Amino acid sequence: METDKKSMGFGETIALMAILVSLTALAIDIMLPALPKIGEELGTWHANDAQLIVSSLIFGLSFGQIFYGPFSDNTGRKPMLIAGIVIFICGCALSLFSTTFPVMLTGRVLQGVGLAGPRSMVLALIRDQYIGRPMAKMMSSIMTVFIIIPVIAPAIGQGILAVAGWRTIFATLLIQAIIALIWFVVRQPETLPPEHRVPFSPRRVLKAFAEVCRNRAALGYTAVAGCILGVFIGYLNCAQQIFQVTYRLNDRFPLVFGLLALSIGCASLVNSRIVMRYGMLYLTHYTMIILCISSSAFLLCFFLMAGHPPLWLLMASLVLVLFCFGILFGNLNAIAMTPLGHIAGTGAAVVGSLSTFISVPLAIVIGRGYDGTVLPLFAGVATLSLVSLIIMKWAGTKELAGCQP
Repeated sequence: METDKKSMGFGETIALMAILVSLTALAIDIMLPALPKIGEELGTWHANDAQLIVSSLIFGLSFGQIFYGPFSDNTGRKPMLIAGIVIFICGCALSLFSTTFPVMLTGRVLQGVGLAGPRSMVLALIRDQYIGRPMAKMMSSIMTVFIIIPVIAPAIGQGILAVAGWRTIFATLLIQAIIALIWFVVRQPETLPPEHRVPFSPRRVLKAFAEVCRNRAALGYTAVAGCILGVFIGYLNCAQQIFQVTYRLNDRFPLVFGLLALSIGCASLVNSRIVMRYGMLYLTHYTMIILCISSSAFLLCFFLMAGHPPLWLLMASLVLVLFCFGILFGNLNAIAMTPLGHIAGTGAAVVGSLSTFISVPLAIVIGRGYDGTVLPLFAGVATLSLVSLIIMKWAGTKELAGCQP
């Protein structure tokens, strides 16, 4: 074990983990400019159907997360991450050669199931090897890459479309996954020693699921995380249509999308600096109030404008909304996990899977509501932020003393 650890330095570990983590963001955002062409070529019934290319991947991700963590406690981290990348590669190949829309969606679901492996295992791999400040430094470096990817991914997709067809986008994802797989297999040691492994038990997973459902705080904040993630995915579903169809930005879409994505990254950085001072509950509560009030005001304003506000006003409203998302993303899952410290590994898998599963139908409803205006999107933000406030009130704070500053 010691010789294995010496085989890969801190910098190489950061680079490899960042590539693995970036696969999820890249697989979602690089697709956005290509959605109309894919839908047109594969014969979708309605322009909004192409949005399912995004939602289907998230759907696969929601199911995959529940398995990797518990299985890795028995087999080790490395085999499960390898299995996830292989499944992702198979999904990319299926989408690459798809000739019908259902086959495309099947490939995207497989990609989501596969991506749940890196998403679940990277944190476990880092936690196994580092603690304290080295772990914080590693996670900070990885999150920097994770923030950058959504900014540049649509531009990469647009660039590929300019010189080749949409299938080349899937070929690009496939090649990146193969490179990451080879690098990981050759260089990354197993981080969970055999003596620390525990047998896989479906009963343990079901017990953790039941405990999340019985615990008001855990269930409530998991549901809130699902609502906010649902709104965000709904935004991803219809962003291309809003900016390229409604506002006719065409080739400028990646630039606008990237600028808006920066607001989430800035919020994540701000949250990391102030959360220790104010606490997760305080920040989450007041951010949700701001989101609810501002989105309701924007909805009313945009309704009076027949759903077509000037671009500068839409951009300003989305910067505020996405900044709020960045604060909330950094805290909601952590709050949901607070009462589950005694089942942290399996509990994290349940919370992640359940919140993602909740988000998918909400995102589909918001995205498919696109009618050439921004009203369905802001109606979704206002409604689900209000629902989230009600759920947070129901969840209470009795079991969340650990969240206080």
